[in-house]
Amino acid sequence: MSGAASNLASSDAALLLSSIRSGDERAMAELYDRYSSVVYSVALRVLGDTAAAEDILQDVFMQLWRTPDAFDATRGSFPGWLAVIARNRAIDAMRKRRPESDISEIVVSIEPDLAGGMEWSRALEKIRSALASMSFPQRSALEMSFFEGLTHAEIAAKTGEPLGTIKTRIRAALVTLRKAFNL
Repeated sequence: MSGAASNLASSDAALLLSSIRSGDERAMAELYDRYSSVVYSVALRVLGDTAAAEDILQDVFMQLWRTPDAFDATRGSFPGWLAVIARNRAIDAMRKRRPESDISEIVVSIEPDLAGGMEWSRALEKIRSALASMSFPQRSALEMSFFEGLTHAEIAAKTGEPLGTIKTRIRAALVTLRKAFNL
């Protein structure tokens, strides 16, 4: 977009936002028609889920309707601001997602057929034994990563440990689990 076209789009968005401040629903509809594709595409790219991306789209525009003064034209373009808001909301939504499977279901991939109760019990015992053999910091880092969905950087911030230390602990814990199942 050329500089003149960008300025025109920014001033047009500013006029629409001004109308939204006074409660003009048509201005909001116009803004939505022009910029919803930006918000939706960013959310979809981050989440990979159309329903979740649609939720983010709705949230972003509801926030814009409630607080149209949140956009500051001196700090950047309106579409760029919307893209950042959508990205941040999508990342937050992704972090809040609960694992889609229970811990007992994750273990299923260890052996092809765990239908028998004895085999299931042995697999769980192997996991318990492997977890018990780990140091507390190793087990804790692994649990925060897999069960709380924290990134390595978030675990490092939460524990006050260096990022490299957290990565090493998680890697060592995974190696311990693999050895328990001879993978």
